Amino acid sequence: MWWYGILAVGLLGVVVLAVWGWCHWPGCRLRRRTRMLEQARRMFHLQREYLEWRFLELASQSGKPRGLEWVDCEFDNAVRFGRDRETGELRAFVGVTIRFRAVEGGGMEDVPAVGNLRAATAVFHYDAHSKKWSTYGRALFNVNPDQAIDFFHHESETAE
Repeated sequence: MWWYGILAVGLLGVVVLAVWGWCHWPGCRLRRRTRMLEQARRMFHLQREYLEWRFLELASQSGKPRGLEWVDCEFDNAVRFGRDRETGELRAFVGVTIRFRAVEGGGMEDVPAVGNLRAATAVFHYDAHSKKWSTYGRALFNVNPDQAIDFFHHESETAE
């Protein structure tokens, strides 16, 4: 009768391996990624007002571009989502229009183009564990969100 115990342990092992294998099957991973993207999109829209404020705060403190002060930043409604090819981290790319003014004594006071509006893309990062978006205040100048994903194709891919 001792062989019943061995048979039960063996069957349990087979079931555990089957479930583990199924969860690592590409279809299961794809469903998980799709659910995570849907959740991340919802969270981005819920946190968007704060994220825009935080982006402007951090970007204006960065000292870039040198000699200019961030005056205003208008965010586009559209959002493009990308994924880091190596880590799988989600990123959101939002087109922005930025207005600067020259910092007194910064050497840019006499440049007529200082007041021109500048196109850029704001970059946001998603932490899947905390389910929160954040930003470092990084702006990619002279590219729209699609171009930003294409430009960084070696590290990012479209997540849609």
